[in-house]
This record gives sequence, C-alpha cells and structure tokens, in this order.
Amino acid sequence: MHNVDIDVVELTLDVMKFAIARITDAEPPLGVPRSEEELKALAGETVTAKGIGGETAFKLFREVLVKASVAIDHPRHLAFVPASPTRAAVMFDLVTSAASVHGAFWLEGAGCIFAENEAMRWLVSLTGLPDGAFGVFTTGGTAANLSAIVTARETWRDRHPERVGKRGLIITSAGAHSSVRSMAKVMDADLLIVGSEERFEGSALRKALDELSADEQDRVFAVVATGGTTNAGIIDDLQGLGHVCRGRGIWFHVDAAYGGGALAARSARHLFDGIELADSITIDPHKWLFSPYDCGAVIYRHPELAQKALAQEGSYLDYFHEDVAKGFCPADYQIQLTRRVRGLPLWFSLAMHGTDRYEQAFERGIELARIAGEMITGTGYTELVREPSLSCVLFRRHGWTPEDYKQWTHYNHHRGFALVAPTKWKSYGSAETVARFCFINPDTTENDIAAILETMR
Repeated sequence: MHNVDIDVVELTLDVMKFAIARITDAEPPLGVPRSEEELKALAGETVTAKGIGGETAFKLFREVLVKASVAIDHPRHLAFVPASPTRAAVMFDLVTSAASVHGAFWLEGAGCIFAENEAMRWLVSLTGLPDGAFGVFTTGGTAANLSAIVTARETWRDRHPERVGKRGLIITSAGAHSSVRSMAKVMDADLLIVGSEERFEGSALRKALDELSADEQDRVFAVVATGGTTNAGIIDDLQGLGHVCRGRGIWFHVDAAYGGGALAARSARHLFDGIELADSITIDPHKWLFSPYDCGAVIYRHPELAQKALAQEGSYLDYFHEDVAKGFCPADYQIQLTRRVRGLPLWFSLAMHGTDRYEQAFERGIELARIAGEMITGTGYTELVREPSLSCVLFRRHGWTPEDYKQWTHYNHHRGFALVAPTKWKSYGSAETVARFCFINPDTTENDIAAILETMR
C-alpha cells in the first residue's frame, strides 16, 4: 500500500485541489452535524477487507463527512474559543505531516526542533520572564497545564522529602478552565476553588490561604491563575497573586491558553502585568495565535525543573542522549514522549508574515469585541452582561429564557449562517443563561455582528 502509482498521483492532485480551495475560501460552509445513524446511512461501510479505493473514500469525505463537521474558521463561528489558522500555517501543517519527523529528540528532529524553538523564543519574549526561561509545544492547553502542575508538585516534594506521598492541594478560581479540575483528578490532588468568575484577586488568595489549617497550608503546592478566562476573557490579578505566591513559596502557574496571544497587542499588554512572576505559563497557538489544531505550549521560568520531573528513561532511549545528539529534546519537558513537530506551522507563519502582522490581528479581535459591545448596547433589545474583555463579549436578550437562547442557536447553525452558543454566567448569584461572542478570526466584520444581532429581534 506504500507503492507510488498513477492512481495515487491523481488522488494527490484531487486532495491538493480541495486543500487549495479550502484555504483560499474566506467564508467556507459552516458545516452542520448529522446523527451517527444518518452518517452511517450515507457513508455505508468504509473500512473493509478489500478497501473502497481512494477516489471513493475522498469523494465521501468531500461530499458527506466534512459537510457534517463545523468549520472552526468560519467568520461567524463565534462560539466556544474558535480558531483561525493562517493560510500559511494550514499549508505548512501539510508540509509538517509530509516531512514525517519525530519531534521528541534532537537526534531525530534537530532542524525542525530548531525552527520550533525560534517560534518559542518569541512566545517567551512576550511574557517578560527572565533569561533562561523556555518552553515546549504540546497537544494543547490541557497537556500544557498538566505538564506544568506535575512539575510543580514534583518540585514541591523534592524540596521537602517529608512531603513525598502527601496529597497535594491546588488553589484556583471559579473562572479557571475545566482542564484544571480534570488535571487535579488525574494527579489525585485536592482542588480549592476561590471566589466567583470575576477577577481572582491577590487579596482573595491571601484570605483563602489564611483560612486553611496548618496541615492544609503545607499541602498547597500550586496556584493557578487565568490570563483570559474562556467564558468571559477575564485576566486575573496576576501581579497580586504572583506576589502572594512568591511570599509563601508556592508555585505560580498562569493559564493563558486563550488570552496569551494578546500579550503581543500593545493595547492589552498592561493587563497581563505580573505574568513575569509566573513559574509556568500555558499559551495555546491553536487558539489566538492562528495555528492549526492541535498546538499548545508550556513555558517554564526554570526549564530544568520540568526536565527533572518529566524526562523519561529507557535503555532504548539512551542513544538519544549521547554526545552525537546533544540538543533540546522536547520530550523531556512535557508529559508526552512521541510527538509531531506541531510548532512548525506557527514558525512558518511567523517567519512568512512577521510579528507585526500578528499584532494587527490580535488588535482586530479586541476591536471587534469593543464594536460588538457598542452594537449590543444600541439595539434596544439586548444589553451587555459585563464590559467586553479581550475578545469575549457576554450579553443578554431582554425577556429570553434558556430555551429561547437554545432555539436561536439551533436556528442560526442549522441554516448554515452562524454558530453562536449560549453560556452561563454566575458572578455572586445564581447562574444566568446569556449569549456570548468570542472573536478570533480577523475576517469577521461589523456586518456579520449586526446580522447576528438582527436574528435576535
């Protein structure tokens, strides 16, 4: 099946035609999901003893399967945290796969890892961390957060051997990403959630710590702050939290998976003051850094601590660490051993466009949120729940019930117009169902926003 023949060449041309058409389409079909039963009826048996042939399989993908999948970069896909990879990054993702490079060790991937590291140096420079700080590309924010917090716990135990075997405690806020809760379960650590979805303040952390028993205080090994909450784009009091952590010897992790891209926007950089106090930071290039899925990143103030906690050993791996292969080995700094060089599409796009163009794209997302806020205030039938933060906007339609929001979402999505999903907002009272915009794609226009709001009349 690895033979090169004329059928493979022709299929390759068909695939390239599809790919070129897709990445040059500024408004691709939104895509509407079908049930598993519907897809089975349309697709039939696809994995068979003799195969159905490449032409048939690709036609099935093009005409059925991809149409039942949502295009994350549609300009009116404003739900969740969408994505909008640059055309250059999408193209180079194909090149990355075709290059077939294993990106775990310098021996196998030196040239490609070098390029990844060029992109990583730029990311690190945005954070203000001191010389020596560095990071690695991961599968996403969950893997990045887990890698950082495992490093935090192992460092906590190494410094105090009596804590080996002791159940650790992580402190975070109600606005933290769901992966923090999942991470605590995976690590079998306790989790203390402080406050509301509003900004997590240093004073609230200090109060929470003071209210713990002496044994509980000794079990706290990490505090997780958020640099742009997924639900509302809120940036925690990074400076206040960081100083509390420094004063008490607690690992300070900043989850900026969504908001981290805005570090490059001059209008927003001051909002992240204090991020330079972090021991580790998560940023997801596949969110607001215009890379394809899946690409996250974790950055460490002291990478050697991650290497000590996470490097994997095995006799079959020894050769990777011989003198002939000396160089940066990404597998030593995160929980994954086998990895593709997922930072390459970001590197190529940065190299092609330059960082100034990236800043313009970040500023446009922030501007769209501001414009949307003004439009929402001006309709007469909608209002802001809170002021826009980064590129997130929460708003309500006067008189609507949760079912109204649900039906509105279904109506716009299933006719292929827009995907704007409701969310719940809870500050200090009961949770309220509201609407939410999250602007990532700089191709989204004011007319798109106006058209979506019009469907709420």
